[in-house]
Amino acid sequence: MGIFDFLSGEFIDVIHWTDNTRDTMVWRFEREGHEIKYGAKLTVREGQAAVFVHEGQLADVFTPGLYMLETNNMPVMTTLQHWDHGFRSPFKSEVYFVNTTRFNDLKWGTKNPIICRDPEFGPVRLRAFGTYSIKVADPAKFLVEIVGTDGEFTMDEISFQIRNILVQEFSRTLARAGIPVMDMAANTRELGQLVGREIAAQLAEYGLAMPELYIENISLPPAVEEVMDKRSSMGVIGNLNEYMQFQAAEALGRDGAGAAAIQAGLGAGLGMQIGQAAAQQGPWGARAQASAAVPPPPPPVEHVWHIAENGQTTGPFSKAALGRMATDGGLTRETLVWTPGQDGWMAAGDVMELAQLFTVLPPPPPPPAG
Repeated sequence: MGIFDFLSGEFIDVIHWTDNTRDTMVWRFEREGHEIKYGAKLTVREGQAAVFVHEGQLADVFTPGLYMLETNNMPVMTTLQHWDHGFRSPFKSEVYFVNTTRFNDLKWGTKNPIICRDPEFGPVRLRAFGTYSIKVADPAKFLVEIVGTDGEFTMDEISFQIRNILVQEFSRTLARAGIPVMDMAANTRELGQLVGREIAAQLAEYGLAMPELYIENISLPPAVEEVMDKRSSMGVIGNLNEYMQFQAAEALGRDGAGAAAIQAGLGAGLGMQIGQAAAQQGPWGARAQASAAVPPPPPPVEHVWHIAENGQTTGPFSKAALGRMATDGGLTRETLVWTPGQDGWMAAGDVMELAQLFTVLPPPPPPPAG
């Protein structure tokens, strides 16, 4: 190799990074001896930043663009500046490329339940989970505080720490918010924004930012959710008596198993009604007795009668009117009578309701005068 070829190799160098992964946050440009040549070209693409570290100290940060490393005020040491070392500079420089794009769809969740005081249910245990996105806002600080000398730093190496910070702040925010459990679904967006603002300062110490935080779900323990489902079911059912009547009518055409289920349902409904009545009773049980009183039966329907004589019908007459007619002789046992619901004309003496009219004894004769 000639001297010009050697000088050409010393003067020309290209520094760039193309990422074919989806989780690499920092990548160190691998150069033999970490020597940066005078006149090298540095290409920093959109979504990247290049951090120069010279002799163990952070020298400069390059934003997206094309740079020619040829001026003496660049924080690099080249072999050209040290002829006495035979183009082998004892000064080493390293280039770290930092991915400044967003890392999306990262998962978070509460490992243990959060104990909160709900205004309606009292102390409750809540769990939550969702997603978030993260990005490097300050490449230099991120390199100093987190990466160090790691030649390839991935998102997995910092995600656990971020989740711990997020869950801790979410727990504090949820406990202080005082939002009822029933209203949390309507306030997940506000809660996410509030938690994001609370942890922004702590993430900034690492050179990071959290552009988005989503709360997908806040849930109660399964046993509490089951009780709430039963309570909601009672609200949907409404009137228990009407519901049980509907269930009984629907099961008329079912088999014995359906009848047994109806009986079980009636027993449960009766037990609930008894419990409600016991809860409402007074100190001496007067209210319980009043609620258990059976209403009187409806009064019987009074019949009216028609009379058929000499091919003509008269009426209708009440039973009292027929009694007066029997006393006066206008109604006999053979008189044909009819009332609605009766199967044809019948003799008055054969109708059980009217037969008693003819068994009344006449009054005794008046006592003799004087």
